[in-house]
Amino acid sequence: MAALRERLAEEKAYLTALRRDFHQHPELSLKEFRTAARIEEELDRFGIPHTRVGETGVLGTLRGTGTGAGIVVLRADIDALPIQETSGAEYCSLTPGVMHACGHDVHTACLLGAAKLLSERKAEFGGEVRFAFQPAEEIGQGAKPFVEAGALDGADRVFGLHAAPDLPIGTVGLKPGLNNAAVDHFTILVHGKSAHVAAPQLGVDALYIASQTVVALQALVTRLTSPVEPIIIGVGKLNAGTTYNALAASAALEGTTRTISQESRERVREQITKTAQNIADIYGGTAEVQWTDITAALINDRQACLEAAAEAQGEGVRVVTDRSLSLCGDNFAEYLLHTPGSYAYLGTGNPALPNTTVSLHNGDFDVDEEALTLGTGLYAGYAFSKLTENEL
Repeated sequence: MAALRERLAEEKAYLTALRRDFHQHPELSLKEFRTAARIEEELDRFGIPHTRVGETGVLGTLRGTGTGAGIVVLRADIDALPIQETSGAEYCSLTPGVMHACGHDVHTACLLGAAKLLSERKAEFGGEVRFAFQPAEEIGQGAKPFVEAGALDGADRVFGLHAAPDLPIGTVGLKPGLNNAAVDHFTILVHGKSAHVAAPQLGVDALYIASQTVVALQALVTRLTSPVEPIIIGVGKLNAGTTYNALAASAALEGTTRTISQESRERVREQITKTAQNIADIYGGTAEVQWTDITAALINDRQACLEAAAEAQGEGVRVVTDRSLSLCGDNFAEYLLHTPGSYAYLGTGNPALPNTTVSLHNGDFDVDEEALTLGTGLYAGYAFSKLTENEL
């Protein structure tokens, strides 16, 4: 690892410039056309063949020419969020209303840095490294196309990382087992009948039905779920009605669930669907419930996680294995359903740089760019260690 760290120090300026370029030109999910082209431009420079997955995903493949064998998949997400940047950084987003508020610019720069390092040393390892630059993580639609395209076929390990403002710079979070919740999206369409508010008996109030549904959904957590089982049912949107003095003929509400197992995921879905339909029936209406899979629960393979933790150890690096469960989701989990692997959390917080300690998905979000070399080293070191018997 010593040789790798020396090489990483030389690439700090490159990684910083690359990250800032992505940060200034963020693109929303499934619209990452410039980002994908930039990634391909860098892969071409390194002599790494690549293909598109969908319109904006990029999959690079590097084959080692030395001893060793196996296939390792390294993944970075590349999309941004519909958030206005307010950080005031000199490299602020140049696109109004869009910013990298979740660190995907960091992930992309680190994976390109790893591609560069590994391409330079391909004679020292065998097997194959696949670089998966995945779009649409924020809307849960980017991982499955990579799986369907065969990105994980025959792979021995898959590895990814995520910026973590709650962890100080120089810290890596690697926890075996459950790390993140499963995430699903639901829409409930309530159908009623309009009437004047002065004669409510002549209509069916879809707004009232929707309101009762919102209240009842919270009771599913507090009364039908064990208090020690982390479950969230959140309703973030409700639209109904056209005028103040008429019963709403229809209503639509949208929300999300966060669960920690496939069993609880299926149970909560069934409970929400039945609750919405039963309440609508009581008041003379009907309810249609639509579900969208976002991602499964993210569960790190224990052995793969221990391997990554061992690779991360080094001078000035602290590995944390007891990071708290997050009820946020990440569709890196979809890869882990097919291939053993691990997901690391890269400390990017620095109290001396206040914006680096604010939460993800915040207009002030930023990172301490010292984390770029460590993130790059995690990607490159993990792949190299799995594909060679030699020390890097």
